[in-house]
Amino acid sequence: MKHTRPATLVALGVVALLGGFVVDTALVANGRAALVPPVPLGLVLLAIGGIVISLAVPVRRVARGTSTERIDPYYATRVLLLAKASSLSGALFGGAAAGVLIFMLTRGVSVAVGSLVPTIVAVVGGLALLVAGVVAERMCTVPPGDDDGGPGAQAV
Repeated sequence: MKHTRPATLVALGVVALLGGFVVDTALVANGRAALVPPVPLGLVLLAIGGIVISLAVPVRRVARGTSTERIDPYYATRVLLLAKASSLSGALFGGAAAGVLIFMLTRGVSVAVGSLVPTIVAVVGGLALLVAGVVAERMCTVPPGDDDGGPGAQAV
Protein backbone atom coordinates (compact mmCIF):
# COMPACT_ATOMS: atom_id res chain seq x y z
CA MET A 1 0.00 0.00 0.00
CA LYS A 2 1.34 3.41 -0.89
CA HIS A 3 1.53 6.37 1.44
CA THR A 4 -1.17 9.00 1.26
CA ARG A 5 0.01 11.66 -1.13
CA PRO A 6 0.25 15.22 0.17
CA ALA A 7 -1.56 16.45 -2.95
CA THR A 8 -4.58 14.32 -2.00
CA LEU A 9 -4.65 15.78 1.49
CA VAL A 10 -4.29 19.34 0.21
CA ALA A 11 -7.02 18.81 -2.39
CA LEU A 12 -9.43 17.39 0.20
CA GLY A 13 -8.62 20.24 2.56
CA VAL A 14 -9.22 22.89 -0.08
CA VAL A 15 -12.50 21.30 -1.20
CA ALA A 16 -13.69 21.09 2.42
CA LEU A 17 -12.57 24.67 3.06
CA LEU A 18 -14.58 25.91 0.10
CA GLY A 19 -17.52 23.78 1.18
CA GLY A 20 -17.50 25.17 4.72
CA PHE A 21 -17.23 28.72 3.44
CA VAL A 22 -20.01 28.30 0.87
CA VAL A 23 -22.38 26.56 3.31
CA ASP A 24 -21.94 29.29 5.93
CA THR A 25 -22.36 32.00 3.30
CA ALA A 26 -25.56 30.38 2.00
CA LEU A 27 -26.98 29.97 5.48
CA VAL A 28 -26.37 33.59 6.43
CA ALA A 29 -27.64 34.84 3.07
CA ASN A 30 -30.91 33.00 3.70
CA GLY A 31 -31.31 34.54 7.14
CA ARG A 32 -30.25 31.49 9.14
CA ALA A 33 -27.59 31.20 11.79
CA ALA A 34 -24.04 30.40 10.72
CA LEU A 35 -22.58 27.04 11.59
CA VAL A 36 -20.30 27.03 14.60
CA PRO A 37 -18.55 23.72 15.32
CA PRO A 38 -18.84 22.68 18.97
CA VAL A 39 -15.74 22.63 21.16
CA PRO A 40 -15.99 18.87 21.82
CA LEU A 41 -15.52 18.25 18.08
CA GLY A 42 -11.98 19.61 18.15
CA LEU A 43 -11.20 17.84 21.40
CA VAL A 44 -12.48 14.50 20.10
CA LEU A 45 -10.42 14.90 16.92
CA LEU A 46 -7.34 15.52 19.09
CA ALA A 47 -8.13 12.43 21.18
CA ILE A 48 -8.60 10.26 18.09
CA GLY A 49 -5.23 11.46 16.79
CA GLY A 50 -3.59 10.41 20.05
CA ILE A 51 -5.27 7.02 19.93
CA VAL A 52 -4.13 6.43 16.35
CA ILE A 53 -0.53 7.23 17.28
CA SER A 54 -0.68 4.97 20.35
CA LEU A 55 -2.01 2.10 18.21
CA ALA A 56 0.86 2.53 15.75
CA VAL A 57 3.64 2.43 18.36
CA PRO A 58 3.74 -1.40 18.69
CA VAL A 59 3.79 -1.74 14.91
CA ARG A 60 6.71 0.68 14.70
CA ARG A 61 8.66 -1.23 17.34
CA VAL A 62 8.31 -4.48 15.43
CA ALA A 63 8.99 -2.83 12.05
CA ARG A 64 12.20 -1.21 13.34
CA GLY A 65 13.37 -4.36 15.07
CA THR A 66 13.42 -2.87 18.58
CA SER A 67 10.90 -5.45 19.78
CA THR A 68 11.20 -9.20 19.43
CA GLU A 69 7.49 -9.61 20.03
CA ARG A 70 5.43 -10.80 17.08
CA ILE A 71 2.53 -8.67 15.95
CA ASP A 72 -0.61 -9.81 14.20
CA PRO A 73 -0.42 -8.76 10.54
CA TYR A 74 -4.16 -8.07 10.57
CA TYR A 75 -3.66 -5.67 13.47
CA ALA A 76 -0.89 -3.87 11.59
CA THR A 77 -3.07 -3.64 8.48
CA ARG A 78 -5.99 -2.27 10.47
CA VAL A 79 -3.77 0.34 12.13
CA LEU A 80 -2.40 1.37 8.74
CA LEU A 81 -5.92 1.72 7.30
CA LEU A 82 -7.04 3.66 10.38
CA ALA A 83 -4.07 5.98 9.98
CA LYS A 84 -4.88 6.58 6.32
CA ALA A 85 -8.55 7.22 7.13
CA SER A 86 -7.54 9.58 9.94
CA SER A 87 -5.36 11.69 7.67
CA LEU A 88 -8.15 11.99 5.11
CA SER A 89 -10.76 12.74 7.78
CA GLY A 90 -8.49 15.29 9.40
CA ALA A 91 -8.10 17.07 6.07
CA LEU A 92 -11.88 17.17 5.64
CA PHE A 93 -12.73 18.27 9.18
CA GLY A 94 -9.87 20.76 9.39
CA GLY A 95 -10.66 22.19 5.96
CA ALA A 96 -14.36 22.60 6.68
CA ALA A 97 -13.67 24.26 10.02
CA ALA A 98 -11.10 26.52 8.34
CA GLY A 99 -13.74 27.53 5.78
CA VAL A 100 -16.12 28.46 8.60
CA LEU A 101 -13.30 30.39 10.31
CA ILE A 102 -12.47 32.30 7.14
CA PHE A 103 -16.14 33.14 6.71
CA MET A 104 -16.29 34.48 10.27
CA LEU A 105 -13.14 36.56 9.87
CA THR A 106 -14.14 38.08 6.51
CA ARG A 107 -17.51 39.37 7.69
CA GLY A 108 -17.94 43.11 8.18
CA VAL A 109 -19.14 42.68 11.77
CA SER A 110 -17.11 41.59 14.75
CA VAL A 111 -17.37 37.93 15.69
CA ALA A 112 -18.18 36.86 19.23
CA VAL A 113 -15.46 35.02 21.08
CA GLY A 114 -18.02 32.28 21.81
CA SER A 115 -18.12 31.54 18.08
CA LEU A 116 -14.47 32.09 17.27
CA VAL A 117 -12.81 29.90 19.90
CA PRO A 118 -14.76 26.69 19.11
CA THR A 119 -14.01 27.13 15.43
CA ILE A 120 -10.29 27.56 16.09
CA VAL A 121 -10.35 24.47 18.33
CA ALA A 122 -12.03 22.50 15.51
CA VAL A 123 -9.41 23.65 12.99
CA VAL A 124 -6.57 22.66 15.33
CA GLY A 125 -8.24 19.31 16.07
CA GLY A 126 -8.68 18.56 12.36
CA LEU A 127 -5.09 19.45 11.57
CA ALA A 128 -3.86 17.40 14.53
CA LEU A 129 -5.82 14.38 13.28
CA LEU A 130 -4.35 14.87 9.82
CA VAL A 131 -0.80 15.01 11.18
CA ALA A 132 -1.40 12.05 13.52
CA GLY A 133 -2.72 9.99 10.62
CA VAL A 134 0.29 10.78 8.44
CA VAL A 135 2.74 10.08 11.28
CA ALA A 136 1.03 6.80 12.19
CA GLU A 137 1.05 5.77 8.53
CA ARG A 138 4.81 6.38 8.39
CA MET A 139 5.26 4.47 11.65
CA CYS A 140 3.68 1.39 10.04
CA THR A 141 6.15 1.42 7.16
CA VAL A 142 8.54 -1.51 7.08
CA PRO A 143 12.07 -0.49 6.10
CA PRO A 144 13.50 -2.27 3.08
CA GLY A 145 15.07 -5.57 4.11
CA ASP A 146 18.15 -7.37 2.92
CA ASP A 147 16.14 -9.32 0.36
CA ASP A 148 14.40 -6.23 -1.06
CA GLY A 149 17.52 -4.65 -2.50
CA GLY A 150 17.69 -1.99 0.21
CA PRO A 151 20.82 -0.36 1.54
CA GLY A 152 21.69 -3.49 3.56
CA ALA A 153 21.39 -5.85 0.58
CA GLN A 154 24.41 -7.82 -0.45
CA ALA A 155 25.34 -8.35 -4.06
CA VAL A 156 25.08 -11.97 -5.09
